Amino acid sequence: MHDVVILCGGHGTRLREQTQSIPKALVEIGGRPILWHVIRIYAEQGFRRFLLATGHRGELIERFVREDGLPDGLAIECVPTGEDTPTGGRVARLGDRLRGGRFCLTYADGVADVDLRAELAFHEGHGQRGTMTVVQPRLQFGVARLDGDARVAGFEEKPRFDGWVNGGFFVFEESVLGLLDETSVLEREPLERLAVAGELRAFRHTGFWECMDTYKDAVLLNELWSAGRAPWKRWR
Repeated sequence: MHDVVILCGGHGTRLREQTQSIPKALVEIGGRPILWHVIRIYAEQGFRRFLLATGHRGELIERFVREDGLPDGLAIECVPTGEDTPTGGRVARLGDRLRGGRFCLTYADGVADVDLRAELAFHEGHGQRGTMTVVQPRLQFGVARLDGDARVAGFEEKPRFDGWVNGGFFVFEESVLGLLDETSVLEREPLERLAVAGELRAFRHTGFWECMDTYKDAVLLNELWSAGRAPWKRWR
Protein backbone atom coordinates (compact mmCIF):
# COMPACT_ATOMS: atom_id res chain seq x y z
CA MET A 1 0.00 0.00 0.00
CA HIS A 2 1.20 3.53 -0.75
CA ASP A 3 2.74 6.06 1.63
CA VAL A 4 0.37 8.55 3.22
CA VAL A 5 1.60 12.11 3.76
CA ILE A 6 -0.29 14.05 6.44
CA LEU A 7 0.30 17.79 6.61
CA CYS A 8 0.62 18.57 10.33
CA GLY A 9 2.36 21.93 10.38
CA GLY A 10 -0.54 24.33 10.88
CA HIS A 11 -0.86 26.82 13.73
CA GLY A 12 -4.67 26.65 13.88
CA THR A 13 -5.06 30.41 14.20
CA ARG A 14 -8.87 30.19 13.98
CA LEU A 15 -8.87 27.69 16.85
CA ARG A 16 -7.00 29.92 19.29
CA GLU A 17 -9.16 28.70 22.17
CA GLN A 18 -7.45 25.31 21.84
CA THR A 19 -4.16 25.90 19.99
CA GLN A 20 -2.36 28.35 22.26
CA SER A 21 -0.09 25.56 23.51
CA ILE A 22 -0.56 22.73 20.99
CA PRO A 23 -0.54 22.40 17.18
CA LYS A 24 -3.86 22.18 15.38
CA ALA A 25 -3.32 18.49 14.62
CA LEU A 26 -3.53 17.71 18.36
CA VAL A 27 -6.88 19.39 19.03
CA GLU A 28 -9.03 16.59 20.41
CA ILE A 29 -12.19 14.84 19.32
CA GLY A 30 -13.50 12.55 22.04
CA GLY A 31 -10.28 12.73 24.01
CA ARG A 32 -8.02 11.85 21.06
CA PRO A 33 -6.19 14.27 18.72
CA ILE A 34 -7.84 14.76 15.36
CA LEU A 35 -4.57 13.45 13.87
CA TRP A 36 -5.28 10.13 15.61
CA HIS A 37 -8.66 10.00 13.85
CA VAL A 38 -7.14 10.81 10.44
CA ILE A 39 -4.52 8.07 10.84
CA ARG A 40 -7.24 5.59 11.90
CA ILE A 41 -9.31 6.43 8.78
CA TYR A 42 -6.39 5.36 6.60
CA ALA A 43 -5.23 2.46 8.77
CA GLU A 44 -8.72 0.93 8.78
CA GLN A 45 -8.54 0.77 4.97
CA GLY A 46 -5.18 -0.96 4.83
CA PHE A 47 -2.62 1.85 4.80
CA ARG A 48 0.42 1.25 6.98
CA ARG A 49 3.13 3.82 6.15
CA PHE A 50 2.72 7.43 7.22
CA LEU A 51 4.90 10.53 6.85
CA LEU A 52 3.83 13.37 9.13
CA ALA A 53 5.06 16.74 7.83
CA THR A 54 5.39 18.67 11.09
CA GLY A 55 5.95 22.34 11.79
CA HIS A 56 4.55 24.36 14.68
CA ARG A 57 5.21 22.52 17.97
CA GLY A 58 6.24 19.45 16.02
CA GLU A 59 7.89 17.92 19.08
CA LEU A 60 4.42 17.47 20.60
CA ILE A 61 3.31 15.51 17.55
CA GLU A 62 6.37 13.28 17.86
CA ARG A 63 5.46 12.62 21.49
CA PHE A 64 1.88 11.79 20.47
CA VAL A 65 3.15 9.23 17.95
CA ARG A 66 5.31 7.57 20.63
CA GLU A 67 2.72 7.51 23.39
CA ASP A 68 -0.87 7.75 22.19
CA GLY A 69 -1.97 4.20 21.47
CA LEU A 70 -2.05 4.02 17.69
CA PRO A 71 -2.70 0.58 16.16
CA ASP A 72 0.16 -1.89 15.99
CA GLY A 73 1.89 -2.47 12.68
CA LEU A 74 2.01 1.13 11.49
CA ALA A 75 5.24 2.78 10.35
CA ILE A 76 4.99 6.47 11.24
CA GLU A 77 7.80 8.97 10.68
CA CYS A 78 7.64 12.59 11.82
CA VAL A 79 9.60 14.91 9.53
CA PRO A 80 10.17 18.54 10.57
CA THR A 81 9.35 20.69 7.53
CA GLY A 82 9.66 24.19 8.99
CA GLU A 83 7.63 26.49 11.20
CA ASP A 84 5.90 28.47 8.45
CA THR A 85 6.51 26.41 5.30
CA PRO A 86 3.50 26.41 2.91
CA THR A 87 1.69 23.17 2.12
CA GLY A 88 3.44 22.39 -1.15
CA GLY A 89 6.78 23.28 0.38
CA ARG A 90 6.22 20.71 3.11
CA VAL A 91 5.62 18.03 0.49
CA ALA A 92 8.70 19.16 -1.44
CA ARG A 93 10.80 18.68 1.68
CA LEU A 94 9.63 15.07 1.81
CA GLY A 95 10.72 14.48 -1.78
CA ASP A 96 13.58 12.08 -1.03
CA ARG A 97 11.21 9.89 0.98
CA LEU A 98 8.58 9.82 -1.79
CA ARG A 99 10.72 8.62 -4.67
CA GLY A 100 9.12 5.19 -4.58
CA GLY A 101 6.16 6.11 -6.74
CA ARG A 102 2.52 6.95 -6.06
CA PHE A 103 1.56 8.49 -2.70
CA CYS A 104 -1.53 9.70 -0.88
CA LEU A 105 -1.82 13.04 0.88
CA THR A 106 -4.23 14.66 3.29
CA TYR A 107 -4.50 17.31 5.97
CA ALA A 108 -4.54 16.71 9.73
CA ASP A 109 -7.80 18.59 10.29
CA GLY A 110 -10.46 16.83 8.22
CA VAL A 111 -12.46 13.65 8.76
CA ALA A 112 -14.75 11.79 6.37
CA ASP A 113 -16.21 8.37 5.62
CA VAL A 114 -14.47 8.49 2.25
CA ASP A 115 -13.76 5.16 0.51
CA LEU A 116 -10.02 5.45 -0.01
CA ARG A 117 -9.71 2.14 -1.86
CA ALA A 118 -12.34 3.33 -4.34
CA GLU A 119 -10.39 6.56 -4.79
CA LEU A 120 -7.22 4.61 -5.51
CA ALA A 121 -9.06 2.46 -8.06
CA PHE A 122 -10.48 5.62 -9.66
CA HIS A 123 -6.98 7.12 -9.82
CA GLU A 124 -5.49 4.01 -11.39
CA GLY A 125 -8.32 3.88 -13.89
CA HIS A 126 -7.97 7.39 -15.28
CA GLY A 127 -4.17 7.29 -15.55
CA GLN A 128 -3.54 10.97 -14.82
CA ARG A 129 -1.02 12.42 -12.34
CA GLY A 130 -3.40 13.55 -9.60
CA THR A 131 -6.76 12.81 -7.98
CA MET A 132 -8.47 15.19 -5.58
CA THR A 133 -11.48 14.24 -3.50
CA VAL A 134 -14.21 16.85 -3.88
CA VAL A 135 -17.17 17.37 -1.56
CA GLN A 136 -20.30 19.49 -1.24
CA PRO A 137 -20.27 20.89 2.30
CA ARG A 138 -23.34 22.26 4.00
CA LEU A 139 -23.54 26.04 4.06
CA GLN A 140 -23.40 27.74 7.44
CA PHE A 141 -26.55 29.75 6.79
CA GLY A 142 -30.12 29.20 5.69
CA VAL A 143 -30.88 30.13 2.09
CA ALA A 144 -33.84 32.15 0.83
CA ARG A 145 -35.50 30.81 -2.33
CA LEU A 146 -36.66 33.64 -4.60
CA ASP A 147 -39.10 33.57 -7.48
CA GLY A 148 -38.81 35.56 -10.71
CA ASP A 149 -40.29 38.69 -9.13
CA ALA A 150 -37.85 38.61 -6.20
CA ARG A 151 -40.54 37.36 -3.85
CA VAL A 152 -39.28 35.06 -1.14
CA ALA A 153 -40.82 31.71 -1.99
CA GLY A 154 -39.40 29.86 1.00
CA PHE A 155 -36.33 28.95 2.95
CA GLU A 156 -33.93 26.04 3.11
CA GLU A 157 -31.96 25.52 6.32
CA LYS A 158 -28.21 25.09 5.69
CA PRO A 159 -28.42 23.35 2.29
CA ARG A 160 -25.49 21.67 0.63
CA PHE A 161 -23.31 23.88 -1.54
CA ASP A 162 -24.23 23.13 -5.14
CA GLY A 163 -20.61 23.24 -6.33
CA TRP A 164 -17.63 21.11 -5.36
CA VAL A 165 -14.73 22.01 -3.07
CA ASN A 166 -11.40 20.42 -2.22
CA GLY A 167 -12.10 17.65 0.31
CA GLY A 168 -8.44 17.13 1.18
CA PHE A 169 -7.86 13.47 0.29
CA PHE A 170 -5.44 13.22 -2.63
CA VAL A 171 -3.60 10.60 -4.68
CA PHE A 172 -0.52 11.75 -6.59
CA GLU A 173 2.02 10.21 -8.90
CA GLU A 174 5.67 10.78 -7.98
CA SER A 175 6.10 13.13 -10.97
CA VAL A 176 3.95 15.74 -9.19
CA LEU A 177 6.98 16.43 -6.98
CA GLY A 178 8.53 18.16 -9.99
CA LEU A 179 5.87 20.89 -9.71
CA LEU A 180 6.80 21.72 -6.11
CA ASP A 181 9.50 23.73 -4.42
CA GLU A 182 9.86 25.00 -0.86
CA THR A 183 7.75 28.10 -1.58
CA SER A 184 4.83 26.25 -3.19
CA VAL A 185 1.28 26.49 -1.90
CA LEU A 186 -0.10 23.14 -3.03
CA GLU A 187 -3.65 24.42 -3.53
CA ARG A 188 -2.58 27.22 -5.87
CA GLU A 189 -0.08 26.93 -8.72
CA PRO A 190 0.73 23.18 -8.49
CA LEU A 191 -2.93 22.07 -8.57
CA GLU A 192 -3.78 24.78 -11.09
CA ARG A 193 -1.00 23.59 -13.41
CA LEU A 194 -2.21 20.00 -13.13
CA ALA A 195 -5.76 21.12 -13.91
CA VAL A 196 -4.74 23.19 -16.95
CA ALA A 197 -2.75 20.23 -18.27
CA GLY A 198 -5.74 17.91 -17.85
CA GLU A 199 -3.80 15.87 -15.28
CA LEU A 200 -6.08 16.32 -12.24
CA ARG A 201 -9.30 14.36 -11.80
CA ALA A 202 -12.02 14.79 -9.18
CA PHE A 203 -13.21 11.89 -7.04
CA ARG A 204 -16.71 12.86 -5.88
CA HIS A 205 -17.45 12.03 -2.25
CA THR A 206 -21.10 12.51 -1.29
CA GLY A 207 -20.97 11.09 2.23
CA PHE A 208 -19.90 12.68 5.48
CA TRP A 209 -17.08 15.23 5.44
CA GLU A 210 -16.12 17.88 7.95
CA CYS A 211 -13.09 20.13 8.33
CA MET A 212 -12.17 21.29 11.84
CA ASP A 213 -11.38 24.89 10.96
CA THR A 214 -13.04 26.79 13.82
CA TYR A 215 -14.04 26.24 17.44
CA LYS A 216 -17.62 25.67 16.26
CA ASP A 217 -16.43 22.83 14.01
CA ALA A 218 -14.56 21.25 16.94
CA VAL A 219 -17.70 21.39 19.07
CA LEU A 220 -19.76 19.72 16.32
CA LEU A 221 -17.27 16.88 15.85
CA ASN A 222 -17.06 16.26 19.58
CA GLU A 223 -20.84 16.18 19.83
CA LEU A 224 -21.05 13.59 17.05
CA TRP A 225 -18.40 11.46 18.74
CA SER A 226 -20.03 11.70 22.17
CA ALA A 227 -23.40 10.71 20.72
CA GLY A 228 -21.94 7.65 18.98
CA ARG A 229 -22.79 9.18 15.58
CA ALA A 230 -19.32 9.76 14.12
CA PRO A 231 -19.61 8.58 10.49
CA TRP A 232 -15.84 8.54 9.96
CA LYS A 233 -15.37 5.93 12.72
CA ARG A 234 -15.20 2.67 10.76
CA TRP A 235 -13.08 0.81 13.30
CA ARG A 236 -14.21 -1.09 16.39
